[in-house]
Amino acid sequence: MYRGTGDGRWENEEDVFVIDSHIHFWDASEENIIHEGGEQFIRCFYDYHTGFTPAEREWTLEEYRKYPQERMLEDLFGNGAVDMGIFQPTHLEEFYEEGFNTVDTNADFAAENPERFIVNGRFDPREGEEGLRELERQKEEYDIQGVKLYTAEWLDDSKGWRLDSEEAFEYLEKCAELGIENIHPHKGPTIRPLNKDAFDVKDVDDAATSFTELNFVVEHVGLPRLDDFCWLAAQEPNVYGGLAVAAPMAQNRPRKFGEIMGELLYWLGEDRLLFGSDYALWNPDWLVETVMNAELTDDQKDEYGIELTPEVMRKIMGENAARLYDIDIEEKKRQFRDDGITDEFGLQTHYEEGGATADD
Repeated sequence: MYRGTGDGRWENEEDVFVIDSHIHFWDASEENIIHEGGEQFIRCFYDYHTGFTPAEREWTLEEYRKYPQERMLEDLFGNGAVDMGIFQPTHLEEFYEEGFNTVDTNADFAAENPERFIVNGRFDPREGEEGLRELERQKEEYDIQGVKLYTAEWLDDSKGWRLDSEEAFEYLEKCAELGIENIHPHKGPTIRPLNKDAFDVKDVDDAATSFTELNFVVEHVGLPRLDDFCWLAAQEPNVYGGLAVAAPMAQNRPRKFGEIMGELLYWLGEDRLLFGSDYALWNPDWLVETVMNAELTDDQKDEYGIELTPEVMRKIMGENAARLYDIDIEEKKRQFRDDGITDEFGLQTHYEEGGATADD
């Protein structure tokens, strides 16, 4: 539970339940790399990490390649910054022998604290019938409620696929049939050596129109194509924005962060945005505090007619994800009073009956 300092916006406010909707448990160790693209990929990730992380909180490249489970638990829950996390897989099996961040690895991690995590699956329409059977396996074994899609992923001679293709529609039909309602396409910044154009947000349009029973959570809100994303999302009520990558700009590009939030709240409103740290790209241990205290400039407030009020931030930081994933926040608070994570990190006061405020 995020607990404010008692100053400013969070004075006398109750704690905020935080669902980090975009986390990873990856392995980019040199032993796991089988293609030069694997080394390029993790080094590009590391450049993003150092570019938007406070200097005193940066990891070394060796720490960043592969981190232990204990460190991730400490970073997510150690100071109470996060209450629940949603794993988003990124297989990249052309680059990494055992995959970069796989569904099965994430599920193994989550199995020790299942009440704290949601495990999402993935699909790649280029895998044909075998891929459809694999999607069914993920649903059967892990009861996945969502899938992360990486449209710029390489497979043999192909360097990407489109979400509005006939083959992808067959998989979206399977998702609807299986009750996998939350579709998370990465539509945003590229990572070397993947192609920027393969991450273009435009192919979400026809998919969202054709499958109104599904929710399309566009990860990274289409950056750097924010305008395309906003115009698309404005006409498609089942399109949401995932704030991973946008969120850390609150740290050293606060005006840019305010501009992004202004556009998103103006076009989509406060009910269709989800916080995500993109861990371990960035660490919620400092990022949650930074985002919760971000401010728009007076000019931005006037232009967009919005403010980052506690009510708006509660929705973005947890309530919107809870709605999409059918999470009862009050029931979770009761459940977390004495679970293993609370005992390990001494978080009992975060989940006391009646809640707490910043001044308690």
